Amino acid sequence: MWCLALPVLFIPIWLHRQKRQRLKAEPLATARFLPSAAPEQLRVWRWSDLLLLLARCLLLLALIAWLAVTVFPWRGDTVLVDAGVDQAWARQQIDSAGFGAAARVTMAAAMEAAMEADILPWLHSHEHEWRGDARLLIVADGAKVAMPARLPQFAHALTLRIKAPLPKAAVANTEHRIALATTPERAAAWHALFAAFNLAGGATQRYVVADAPDGKTELIVWDLPGSAPPPAWRAPLWWTAPDALPELAAAPSLSVNGLTLKYAATARGRVWASSAWPAQDGDGARAIYETWQLLAHAAPAYPASSQVLDAGRAAMPGAAPAAWLAWLLLALFSLERILTHARRH
Repeated sequence: MWCLALPVLFIPIWLHRQKRQRLKAEPLATARFLPSAAPEQLRVWRWSDLLLLLARCLLLLALIAWLAVTVFPWRGDTVLVDAGVDQAWARQQIDSAGFGAAARVTMAAAMEAAMEADILPWLHSHEHEWRGDARLLIVADGAKVAMPARLPQFAHALTLRIKAPLPKAAVANTEHRIALATTPERAAAWHALFAAFNLAGGATQRYVVADAPDGKTELIVWDLPGSAPPPAWRAPLWWTAPDALPELAAAPSLSVNGLTLKYAATARGRVWASSAWPAQDGDGARAIYETWQLLAHAAPAYPASSQVLDAGRAAMPGAAPAAWLAWLLLALFSLERILTHARRH
């Protein structure tokens, strides 16, 4: 609704266009024989002081944005859903909790934008975005939400629907489904890598490679340089080249088992990027396999359980909504005053 205030940007534009210029007076010897006349002004339609005009427009725009995100929260009932959780189970939990008409936000996209590793700290710092009567629901796998040391308190009622991880005995015989999109020249190397994974996993772990993902796909390998994956493709984990997806432009990196990875949590799923795959030898295949087992299937020691957290506080200590916009507003105001003073003198 604050976008309706954007027409105020035409005020400084109109004022700058309405600048008046006094007619230049020249002395004339015979003018003493003419009746005196008051000085006149001429309306000149031309752009002037463009830098000052830009500063004033940006100042108004920053003021509108700061008021929009600070004064009035805009979010209503919301479901924060894990992109990697079983979607059929997620829909059942959303409907049973009474959030069928609520807005959906992908946990990975929200945390990546704020550089957070857990959804609960992210929610604590962004809770000012929700209206006072809003309800929140988190639907996620037990491996994605860890139980905090102290029971968190939020200003809104929060429901946790956590899918408990299966015990190790229940996953003794596991089939891992992989969607592979690559060039014909590199397809043989990828199939050889996953054949090595089958040998490393023994009789209890099978790695099945397909051309497209389905509801049970755990890993998508996108090895098609210069092309974007279809928007409908989703999986908990992606393997790509370091420059394959735009989300990897500012992604951090880590080194595990001699393998350097760039990683990013996105709406598609968690993305790993490396120039080391497909492996060129047995040692490289072993490093990739061990890294996947170490990182992809790691779960918190104490995953959160399904529960309802009532609103426990009215304020959010430590939350600073739109603090950067307030600083930007101050900087633009100072710049506008400096430019105005410079124009006058």
